[in-house]
Amino acid sequence: MTIPNGASPAPNASIATSPNDLPSVPAILNQISAQGAHLSTTPQDYDSRLQLLASARALVQALETPRETMIKHIWAQPAVQVGITMMYEAGVFHVMAKKDGPITVEECAEATKMDPKLLARLMRHLGSMGYLIETGVDEYAPTNFSRAMSLRIIGDGYPCIINGLFNTLSKFGEFTKAHDNKMVLNHTDTALRHAEKVDMDVFTWLRSMGLGAHLNNHMAGYHQGRPSWMDANVYPVEERLAKGADTSHDAPFLVDIGGSTGHDLAEFLTKHPRHPGKLILEDLPVVIDHVQQLDSRIERVPYDFHTEQPHKGARAYYMHSVLHDWPDDVCASILKNVVAAMKPGYSRLLVNECVIPDRGADWQATALDVMIMIEFSAKERTLADWSRLLEPAGLRIMNVWSGGDGAESLIECQLA
Repeated sequence: MTIPNGASPAPNASIATSPNDLPSVPAILNQISAQGAHLSTTPQDYDSRLQLLASARALVQALETPRETMIKHIWAQPAVQVGITMMYEAGVFHVMAKKDGPITVEECAEATKMDPKLLARLMRHLGSMGYLIETGVDEYAPTNFSRAMSLRIIGDGYPCIINGLFNTLSKFGEFTKAHDNKMVLNHTDTALRHAEKVDMDVFTWLRSMGLGAHLNNHMAGYHQGRPSWMDANVYPVEERLAKGADTSHDAPFLVDIGGSTGHDLAEFLTKHPRHPGKLILEDLPVVIDHVQQLDSRIERVPYDFHTEQPHKGARAYYMHSVLHDWPDDVCASILKNVVAAMKPGYSRLLVNECVIPDRGADWQATALDVMIMIEFSAKERTLADWSRLLEPAGLRIMNVWSGGDGAESLIECQLA
């Protein structure tokens, strides 16, 4: 590695073993104490919990030395991801979830046919990192996290990333160097195609690896537990959509474009059961054909959003985490099909995605932005980015409704 001309000399090696920011610890502890007291009186307060969590992370970062942080990044966290994936695929977490109390490594190994010596080493590391509770020699009790790993909407994300996309992550630097360290926003030129030597997008690649359902479940899990635009205190559904909508039974009310397995429409139906018209789920045939346990009141329609929209004049067209998968030129083509179907003065387009602030972005949004850049050669967007994308398509942003830090916003548009 070469040092640029004029660069400062490397710091003394002792910096690697000194806490990152020891002087800030007393103030952070005071903040944690105050936030903890507040949360104890309002345990369901979503924002208060996130504020306390951010302070706890700040405390860890202040106390850690650079050497400890480095070891965590390149040894501990990769080992956790591999261990969790192996144990999930073997069914260890399912076995633990069924047991009322601690369970031994031998019991887990016998139930899953894993080598007990291998499993012991994996569980020991997960225990040291806090993902299991060590209760004895080769004996562990589950945490809330490990219990949740028996749910596909939580567990499926691990093989999806580790088995399906991790090679792309590791080759992203190589891919970028081949482009003179410039950002690439081109859906036909991605790190995935470079790493795997295939002419496929992420969705096709994961399906070819037998991980298509895993991705669908991962997306469902990703959206759990955060404020939803459908909540009464976020977006006024009755006032903005239901009021003035066509009440005919066959009138399209809400069309979910690229809606995967229908989890958003199922949530909408639960929270707004007296909606007028029809709820319509649209996605590729390979997705629609595998939809299970979806309310019969939601109509399922095979559809490719690169083609003409079949449902004209809907009250609202809805896209959740669709446009961030594509660079602007492809998004313009997708939006063209939506705009052509919208009824002037009546139809709305609802875009449910991150709106990255100019500063102070939440870590979940920045993490997703980097993942999207690596896997799709696309991006999460700022409000200025959204304006540059939506306005040339013939749309006017009416309002942006936000559920708070870590939650996606709802961008409400109508024809300009």
